[in-house]
Amino acid sequence: MSDTVKTDTLTVLTIWVAGLCAAAQFAKISVSYQHLGEIYPDAGASLGLAVSLISFLGVLLGAVAGVLVAGMGYRKVLVIGLTIGALMSLVQSTLPAFPVFLTSRLLEGISHLAIVVAAPTLIANVSAPRHHPAVMTLWSCFFGVAYALFGWGGVPLVEAYGPGRLYLLHGLACIAMAAILMLVLPKGTVARSALPKLGEMLRRHIAIYRSPFTSSAALGWLFYTPTFVALLTLLPSLAGEGRGGFLVIWMPLVSIAASLTVGVFMLQRLQAHLVLMIGFAGAAVAVALVWITGSAVGPFFGLAVFWGLIQGAGFAMVPQLNDGAGQQSLANGALAQMGNLGNLCGTPIFALILAGGGAEAVYYGLISIFAIAIVLQVVLAKLRAR
Repeated sequence: MSDTVKTDTLTVLTIWVAGLCAAAQFAKISVSYQHLGEIYPDAGASLGLAVSLISFLGVLLGAVAGVLVAGMGYRKVLVIGLTIGALMSLVQSTLPAFPVFLTSRLLEGISHLAIVVAAPTLIANVSAPRHHPAVMTLWSCFFGVAYALFGWGGVPLVEAYGPGRLYLLHGLACIAMAAILMLVLPKGTVARSALPKLGEMLRRHIAIYRSPFTSSAALGWLFYTPTFVALLTLLPSLAGEGRGGFLVIWMPLVSIAASLTVGVFMLQRLQAHLVLMIGFAGAAVAVALVWITGSAVGPFFGLAVFWGLIQGAGFAMVPQLNDGAGQQSLANGALAQMGNLGNLCGTPIFALILAGGGAEAVYYGLISIFAIAIVLQVVLAKLRAR
């Protein structure tokens, strides 16, 4: 747990905005996906990599990144991550040849990983322990807020000026946040750890997933992230163009509202892993109702509510189950790794399922994922109780 007595609200909010820049690395592609298909007509099925390739390095390095970030310094890593993100967005704004575009997305994964490992650890450590449920729930909303903002402002911008203008604005936002954080975050905000040797890093990587404390949030995230990004990307195909565009904007907003209200209320009264399981159970029921009603709007909003519970509970589990910045950094690294694995696989897999089996096959897959997630969390809770 953090030793901080008072929560530094300004710093928390500033770091959270940096998180929006990381989430926007997915949102900017999702809202411009159809236009990219027109710009790169020969891409075919590989166009899905434009969404998911950013996750590749996170899959390879996520848990190790927690060790590296703790050794390099959280402030430095966060600023470097935003700077790399800015450079890659500026490259993408030129709409280069498709292989170059995909390469920039691969390298953008370094930026995304740096931000999502360093930022939540910093937030937890500049906040009083009593505020951890609230601030970590706020952090958990960064993807939903980014998707809502890009659905509201990004879609019309892309319609009017094309994807390049949106990517340019994202790059400028990353540069601005890097500069602001250098001013707001003092050096040594969180103590650095010694950088371990390669063999020690590999041993720690194994130890992270052998521990039901450092791995639980990550293994929950593995079953959440493929559903969130994939569903928001494929909504026009699942719910129809008109309803799909409406839901892309409003589902993240409903998710945020649920996370900040019902989610915080529940996290103050229940252990985070219980809230996580309630979220998965409710999400499964909501998807079943979407299926039964023929993709009606109401059940989609129900799914968004339970997404909100999962988001807040997943991040709240990290400081609740892990003491100190070092352990939290390892848990956040694992969470980033599993989240990136889900993001990497989610859109391509569900796009294939949709093409091969239609919407019903997608809904069956979603329900199965949520059910497996619940069983896994029950097992992990029993292991922690030993």
